[in-house]
Amino acid sequence: TRRTNERMPADLEAKGLPHAAARRIIPPFTEEHEDLRAAIRRFVAAELRPHAGQWEADRWFPNDVFTRMAQLGYLGLKYPEAYGGEGGDYVADAVLTEELGRCGSGGLAAGIGAHIGIATPPVFKFGTEDQKQRYLVPSIAGTSIAALGITEPDAGSDVAGMKTMARPVDGGWVLNGSKMFITNAGHAEWMTCFASTDRSKGHRGLSAFVVPMGSDGVVVEKKLDKMGQRATDTSAVAFQDVVVPAANRLGEDGDGFRIAMQTLDFTRPGTAIGAVGVAQAAFELCVDYGKERVQFGMPIAMNQGVSFLISDMATEIEAARLLCWQAAWMIDNGFGRKATKYSSFAKRFAADTAMKVTTDAVQVFGGYGYVEDFPVERYMREAKVLQIVEGTNQVQRMVIGRSLTA
Repeated sequence: TRRTNERMPADLEAKGLPHAAARRIIPPFTEEHEDLRAAIRRFVAAELRPHAGQWEADRWFPNDVFTRMAQLGYLGLKYPEAYGGEGGDYVADAVLTEELGRCGSGGLAAGIGAHIGIATPPVFKFGTEDQKQRYLVPSIAGTSIAALGITEPDAGSDVAGMKTMARPVDGGWVLNGSKMFITNAGHAEWMTCFASTDRSKGHRGLSAFVVPMGSDGVVVEKKLDKMGQRATDTSAVAFQDVVVPAANRLGEDGDGFRIAMQTLDFTRPGTAIGAVGVAQAAFELCVDYGKERVQFGMPIAMNQGVSFLISDMATEIEAARLLCWQAAWMIDNGFGRKATKYSSFAKRFAADTAMKVTTDAVQVFGGYGYVEDFPVERYMREAKVLQIVEGTNQVQRMVIGRSLTA
């Protein structure tokens, strides 16, 4: 985050942070992380939140946000300066993701998150130097948008069950199959795509490729209408005899399952902290509304029933945030399989917390919470998908259970 901080305004007081008026540093947070949070929060308040509701209503993703975030250094917080990044850590990326979760547009947060959180990490972690220069560098610069292709019509959390095939030919492979629920599909320049090169080997026969979306035979099919995150482009993608050159394979043949699993371990804390951001935004609205809305001669926040709801929100959000920071710190410090367990802890707890908090927020607002004039109904719709993506919360429980009994 050093280069990012050099671009920040001099006044870096962390006013209005969710914890307190005064900054409070808790490991693995540092003063630099809090400074970064303050800068991102100003950016979100000035440039994203005023438009968020309209973007969601129009089902439109503002691609120029990628350019603006690249100018601020936010697309490469965790990547080395050699690739145009900021040389920061995964915790810095978590700060960004939480604040995007608060912006009011789940679609915007999902589109940015897919780009920096799940599509580019496999290229950074497993790509050759040439692949990093061709795909990672322009993605950090905001001139190229990325997508991730794992989920298929018949294979979601069951990654090993994917049916997309990559048939070897001279100089590369020919790709056939389809992917489903692909974020950024309609405006991505390239996709990190997983396919089977030998179905008889099961998960050991999976490989990973970088597929330019402009290749002959790549067809972005119908954009999907969704309950929430409406601003982002989520579509089905078909591959019809798509030629993928040998230089575009990530890792070795058969490395795909390992790359996919490590990618998901790396991304789940990001999804989790995004859920914390959604919950935080709903909570803040409840606090303000609870102090302003008067019933029976007093603000409803003074009613014990409402006060207890808001108190539980604050407690559960703080617990979820701490789990996310812990998982992010463990990834930064190479905790391996233990980090996998904590990533699942964070994703399961934070996503469930977001669903509970946003549901209770609608309850606090009463009838007003059910109408679109107030954003809490949007937060509730956005929270639901967070229990599904990056491995459902039931799958997270499976991962946790196996780690405890193996």
